[in-house]
Amino acid sequence: MYVATLLTNPKEPVLTVGNVLPYYKDLKGGEFRWLEEGVACEFPLDKRPGDFRRIWQSLQDRGVDLVIQPAKGRRKRMLLADMDSTMIQQECLDELADEAGFGERVAAITARAMNGELEFESALRERVSLLAGLPEDVIDKVLENRITPMPGGKALVATMKKSGGHCALVSGGFTEFTESVGHGLGFDENRANVLEIVDGVLTGRVVPPILGREAKIEALQEITARLGISVDEVMAVGDGANDLGMLGLAGSGVALHAKPAVAAACDIVVNYGDLTALLFLQGYARAEFAWPLP
Repeated sequence: MYVATLLTNPKEPVLTVGNVLPYYKDLKGGEFRWLEEGVACEFPLDKRPGDFRRIWQSLQDRGVDLVIQPAKGRRKRMLLADMDSTMIQQECLDELADEAGFGERVAAITARAMNGELEFESALRERVSLLAGLPEDVIDKVLENRITPMPGGKALVATMKKSGGHCALVSGGFTEFTESVGHGLGFDENRANVLEIVDGVLTGRVVPPILGREAKIEALQEITARLGISVDEVMAVGDGANDLGMLGLAGSGVALHAKPAVAAACDIVVNYGDLTALLFLQGYARAEFAWPLP
């Protein structure tokens, strides 16, 4: 048994019974259920359609995401999330580089690295080297003035924790950011790289070892072993090539607003929904969301 979930941007709720019905009939769906009217709905299927890609593309053209997944085990006990362009709307390294006057150059390298066109570790070292000489307090400045959470992030973390889940933030970025972002969003733990700082100044180096693709896989394996759960009970989310390992290993790997090469490699792709899509995909209705106080 499978479940089909249709969802879209909560700020532009375009779903109606009328425009969902043709797809519902085409997929031979079972009992229809609104998860949030206009934003997300679901219905069971006996099997995954052979022409999924055609149906998916037709819905993409209308600003709608379609995910078909096994019904059994879709509600997860752990969230493993990337940070940059996933739990926040920015790339922290790009924002630091912009403060140093190298914003466009670094952003171009970041885009290529996240699409898998450059080796992650060497690209990280190259970008960080351009930060040499920046005062340490630039980090607080960027956090305060440039970093904003991805919509739906607090609801996602709070709802999974309310249901007994564990939430871990694992980033190829830096602990100076994951500690602040993780605390603000309610994560149970965070892991990331460490910027070398000497006498209050960034040296342009990363303290080894560098946390990249393999380290994210190791984090998934280590945390699940510690919690006594299986990797099948994990929902992972990310957008870059360095996330592909954990996305492929987790029970549900979600490519969220991902780079083209990443989206092409994943079964669950969310291009229009925000982070609440990860709750809808687990079968949570909006009325079940835990909305934390500011």
